[in-house]
Amino acid sequence: MMQKTTLLFAMLTAGAVALQAQTAGLQVVEETLPNPDNEPAPVQPVPHPRQVKWMQTEFYAFYHYGMNTFTGLEWGNGDEKENIYNPTADPNPKQWLEAAKSAGMKGGIAVVKHHDGFCLWPTATTTHSIASSGNAHSSVNIPEAFAAAAKELGLKYGFYISPWDRNSAYYGDGTDRYVTEVFLKQCKELAQYGDDQFEMWFDGANGGSGYYGGKGGTRNIDRATYYDVPNLRDMVHSISPNCVLWGVGGEARWIGNEAGYAGETNWCVDNREDGKDQPNATQGNENGWMWLPGESDAKATTGGWFWHSGEGVQSAERLFQMYLETVGRNATWILNLPPDKSGSLPKATVTRMADLGKLITTRLGTNLATDATVTASDVRTAGAGRNYNAANIIDGSLDTYYATNDGVNEAVITLTLPEARKIHYVMLQEHIQLGQRVKAFKIETSTDGNTWTKFGGSVPTTTIGYKRIIPQSGSTSSYGNGVNAKYVRVSITKSKSCPVIENIALY
Repeated sequence: MMQKTTLLFAMLTAGAVALQAQTAGLQVVEETLPNPDNEPAPVQPVPHPRQVKWMQTEFYAFYHYGMNTFTGLEWGNGDEKENIYNPTADPNPKQWLEAAKSAGMKGGIAVVKHHDGFCLWPTATTTHSIASSGNAHSSVNIPEAFAAAAKELGLKYGFYISPWDRNSAYYGDGTDRYVTEVFLKQCKELAQYGDDQFEMWFDGANGGSGYYGGKGGTRNIDRATYYDVPNLRDMVHSISPNCVLWGVGGEARWIGNEAGYAGETNWCVDNREDGKDQPNATQGNENGWMWLPGESDAKATTGGWFWHSGEGVQSAERLFQMYLETVGRNATWILNLPPDKSGSLPKATVTRMADLGKLITTRLGTNLATDATVTASDVRTAGAGRNYNAANIIDGSLDTYYATNDGVNEAVITLTLPEARKIHYVMLQEHIQLGQRVKAFKIETSTDGNTWTKFGGSVPTTTIGYKRIIPQSGSTSSYGNGVNAKYVRVSITKSKSCPVIENIALY
């Protein structure tokens, strides 16, 4: 018996040694369950993180300044002598941006090269720049000073550079010399003035008559191919990774007008063709294949894009209306503030920006819903590290959101206030990192929780996207009397997939 036991022990020991040898190179790995936080699947297309940051900028300034400021033209021919650029004082980009900040803007874009080809920095690509002006105040490097001022003021910044160059002999000459030796190099120079730029702006103008190095004539190109946009994007992003290339760059679209409004139905998705205007610019395309959000450009002054003697400034009420019709309709808004010949903004412009800032702060600065109780008809099951509670829509965080369960594409969200309050606007935001989903919604208010009244007049309540602001009466031109309400009900009635709502605010 002892021999059998000894033999059995020896066999078990040998087996254990053999098993240990076989498993010596293996590691124990914990299994990771798919989607442990139970996050909703994204609805494609979705934005790149740089596009999310760009949309969060919302409202920013445009500064048309340069040779045209001194010639009185809007489009220079390219044959202007460099010494015509003659500021009467040192240009003051900090003053430009201080005015923007007072209006509630989060940044600005400086025009540093328009169609005339004159560059407001000492570029290595042409002599048609401030380096050849030779005047007392003409040597200020505008992009350098602009970037420094923006950083000092805590604002975002970027530059406008015209792809069309009416001065260059190489433009549209049948070779690629303009693109490789001038345009791409100029973009690279500007990208290096700050690796934290948020936007580079490319006008859609693409040829016509010009000086062209003295040869004159008319030159036209196919901007869909001529500017080598894929390499342009790669080059700029390698230096400034969060810089969105607007227009010709193909990462954000022109909203389709220069009057400060977007479509009441406005999708962030569209079908892009490099270098071409979008046929559905004002509204986007519900079934578009890529994320291509809209930007609305408009003028604060009554003249052109560049400063002109005798021009006025739009009223604060008119500018606030533009705000509601751009930022409030799922677009960004770039508002032009042209410096005069002194290189500074006129006093009237500065004053009007402060007035606009006061209106925005007074009307949209205090969220009346922060102490509301929020309930919803369906709440998505929480995951290991995230919940989707209805209360997430009033927590002020960009990282949390409310969502329904998969397959539930409708929802009713009710905000109950501690007491009745006068409401002029309801603001809604989707968590766009997961795509734009909502196709239809409605807003109702009540004082007793039983009788409900439609909010928003006849405004089409279709898309939401990054941000939608609905006025109580439906009118963007009148502040109105507001409505007393203790309860506000938002019903998502149609969505591409389970809705994901990041924020609802009452003003």
